Amino acid sequence: MSCTSRVVVLVCLILTSYCAKEKSKENEQWKKKDIRDYSEADLERLYDQWEENDDEELPEDELPEWKREPPKVDLSQLDPNNPELMLQASKKGRTLMMFATVSGDPTEKETEQITQLWQTSLFNANYEIQRYVVGSNRVIFMIKDGSKAWEIKNFLVTQERCEEVTIEGKNYPGAAAKDKDADKS
Repeated sequence: MSCTSRVVVLVCLILTSYCAKEKSKENEQWKKKDIRDYSEADLERLYDQWEENDDEELPEDELPEWKREPPKVDLSQLDPNNPELMLQASKKGRTLMMFATVSGDPTEKETEQITQLWQTSLFNANYEIQRYVVGSNRVIFMIKDGSKAWEIKNFLVTQERCEEVTIEGKNYPGAAAKDKDADKS
């Protein structure tokens, strides 16, 4: 190796050492920085460090629903003549939304009050549901365990102000719709 090559290598080593020391000083200053003084870049660096060190896989129950493995359905235990029961089994552990229509011509406030009573009754029966009013006479019930939707439907269709319940595109007439039909006869 020539003398100039040795000098170049030596200069490179010195510069590398100097840069490492400067970077180390910068890291120390960044670590001592007050969190209220963090810039967007500091937060991004912190997030990157967090992600680098996060080797842990999330447990199955903490994964988002779309990443979870679907529950196993034992088709031998199901009656092929009852497609509703098969659909119910396939929705176990999955979020499902169902619609309900309030009879008459209620205002949104009346729909809110009526469906809140239904939701409270279902909550008291240990059904975890969320309710969203989407029209003056229409609500969406979101159910965490979709297999419970048909039990909830059985309750809703007995309510005197329930005109119709819709699950997976299938309509089920409520007590109010049956009363309308009886009035027409």
